Amino acid sequence: MKKTILILACGMSFLTGFSQELPKWANKAKKAVFSVITYNKDNQILNTGNGFYIDEQGTAVSDYSLFKGADHAVIVTADGKELPVKYIMGANDIYDVVKFKTEFDKKAAALQPALQAATPGETVYLLPYSTQKSANGQNGTIAKIDTIGNNSFYYTLNMQTTDKTVSCPIMNGNGEVLGLIQKNSDPESKESYAIGVTYASSLSISALSVNDFTLNSIGIKKGLPEDESQALVYLYMAASTLDRDSYLGLLNDFISQYPENQEGYLRRATCYINFGDDSHNALAEEDLKKMLDIAKQKDDAHYNIAKLIYSYQLNKGDKPTYADWTFERALNEINTAIQITQQPIYYQVQGDIYFAMQKYAEAFTAYDTVNKSSLASAATFYSSAKAKDLMEGVDKKEVVALMDSAVARFNKPYGKDAAPYLYERAGAKTAVKDFRGAVADYNDFYDAMMGQVSAEFYLIRTQAEMQCRMFQQAINDINKAIELDPQNVNYWVEKGGVCLRVNQTAEAVQALEKAISIDSQNAPAYRMLGYIQVQQKQTEKGIANLKKAKELGDEVAIGLLEKYSK
Repeated sequence: MKKTILILACGMSFLTGFSQELPKWANKAKKAVFSVITYNKDNQILNTGNGFYIDEQGTAVSDYSLFKGADHAVIVTADGKELPVKYIMGANDIYDVVKFKTEFDKKAAALQPALQAATPGETVYLLPYSTQKSANGQNGTIAKIDTIGNNSFYYTLNMQTTDKTVSCPIMNGNGEVLGLIQKNSDPESKESYAIGVTYASSLSISALSVNDFTLNSIGIKKGLPEDESQALVYLYMAASTLDRDSYLGLLNDFISQYPENQEGYLRRATCYINFGDDSHNALAEEDLKKMLDIAKQKDDAHYNIAKLIYSYQLNKGDKPTYADWTFERALNEINTAIQITQQPIYYQVQGDIYFAMQKYAEAFTAYDTVNKSSLASAATFYSSAKAKDLMEGVDKKEVVALMDSAVARFNKPYGKDAAPYLYERAGAKTAVKDFRGAVADYNDFYDAMMGQVSAEFYLIRTQAEMQCRMFQQAINDINKAIELDPQNVNYWVEKGGVCLRVNQTAEAVQALEKAISIDSQNAPAYRMLGYIQVQQKQTEKGIANLKKAKELGDEVAIGLLEKYSK
């Protein structure tokens, strides 16, 4: 590696045919210029080039082409020190420029950006990377200035440059940096070009940069937006695109940059829990305590802790519970939040926790509080209905009434967002034997789903239709279920029952025989087929099938055998 650096240093310290003395300020300014070496994932050199510091905190600029495809990078200062590139702060592939943060050599100088743009004809100086004490370089004049944005400029120079000088700084007579040299498509050209340093320094990472192709083509870690609210949105978006370890690194950066923002600790705690082991759970607990400690709104912190522990309990599976991360702890946390501020969303979480603890009456009370607030929605009324349905001694008509309130949140013609509630209300109506009402809801569900329903849906609607003597509709539906899933034995058995009910015995026999051919151990198919055969005076076959049903555990067949075996 040292050998490589030495070669680069020697190769870049000469500007053949253009070397000349620079102003006195160049001796100090040249310390801000460094060489850049980028590497691929296999730690092989990808590219080499130049760059320079633009502030005393290690912010630097160079050309984007140098970094494209890089996994990591280092800089080599004028004093020969090798320092790592920490993260990328912005990039633009059109103007071929990148801004990044490096470890900073305190002895190095940062170039001061010019306060005013250069003027045509003005003399400018190219400051090369050099490890030598003498500050040789070259000069030229400004040929043309183009404005490319707010106080950003693109310079055409009367100066011949080479690939060795790409991203070296162009300075004015006062020793202020104007821009950085860009690669020239014609190496023999007497003109060269420079992108203004104000444009390079203005590069930044925003909340939407997570999906920025130019930035993502660089494998080096990206910095966070400098605006806290933008950085927070960046966190949200990065959660779905980064792997767990990379996201954890981003969270660490966020907390380091914004130590008083409780969201960072909450998200890092969540990330730790996803590791699924006690050592990371312990780290999560520390973050939750820190979040609570710094929170300005303690109720919000308790609410977030309650949600996280509740989610942990729901998803931990068979693993032992860590420490006191129980539903009881979650309930205590949300109750503490409610004692501070009675927010409807807190009652929603309280209801969810009670529901998970199978305390359905308490869950209903919490959900009912939400339903009387501005947070009331179809989902909150549905939660109330489910809790009410599981309470003992409840009139099921109350469940239907709650589902009525849920469905009332939508207007006809219903869309897919209303479909789940229509389906659930149909089930609630079936429970109170309002079969025609159930069929009507199933029909609305079908329309809301634009006919994109499963075979099981047709089976369930068939059963409701049979209860209110809508026989033709039931036959159509069970046939549709079979069409969608012809190897499902339950659908053939159901068809046998439907056909038997409407005295279509031939069709019933065919359906039941098909069921037995699919599943030779299906007891209901044998029982119904045996019953039909006995009714058709095929007593011997019928008794044999009823006995087969009995052997398979069908209790109804036992009664039929006692009746028809006499």
